Amino acid sequence: MTKEQKNEVIELLKDKFGQYNNFYVANTESLTVEQVGKLRRICFDKKVEMKVAKNTLIKKALENIDDKKYSQVYDALHGVTALLFSENAKEPALIISSFRKDGNLEKPVLKAAFIDGDVFAGDNQLKALTTLKSKHDIIGEIIGLLQSPAKNVISALNAGSKLAGLVQALEARAAQA
Repeated sequence: MTKEQKNEVIELLKDKFGQYNNFYVANTESLTVEQVGKLRRICFDKKVEMKVAKNTLIKKALENIDDKKYSQVYDALHGVTALLFSENAKEPALIISSFRKDGNLEKPVLKAAFIDGDVFAGDNQLKALTTLKSKHDIIGEIIGLLQSPAKNVISALNAGSKLAGLVQALEARAAQA
């Protein structure tokens, strides 16, 4: 690989790291070509970009963007490395988990995940990452919690007006009698 080609790969990776707030670093070593192809198709279907690159080029791309921000990811850059980029923080974790389960495999192994500035290192973090709630899920829950008391107050007020109408009707009937 020429220096020019390496620089092109570094620039491509820098664009990807800049485009996504979330990325996963996985080890796809010992997967067959067929299995890697299947993994790529699954990623494509779920709108997750999968890139394979040399660890030194990945590290250089991250260093060029923000050396301190990504410093905890550097330890995961060894062996065969596949990068999974996604807008949804938990989608790559779900893909890795289901791929392993469906194929009865131990690979791909999660080396690290960078989620909105936080680093989750090691394959033991995969289960936690599959249960992450997206920003939209959390906002929806908060809105639901905030709306609940307001709905209760409105229904109580509506019930109060019905009760007041019933009392007025009874008073009018009593006045007629």
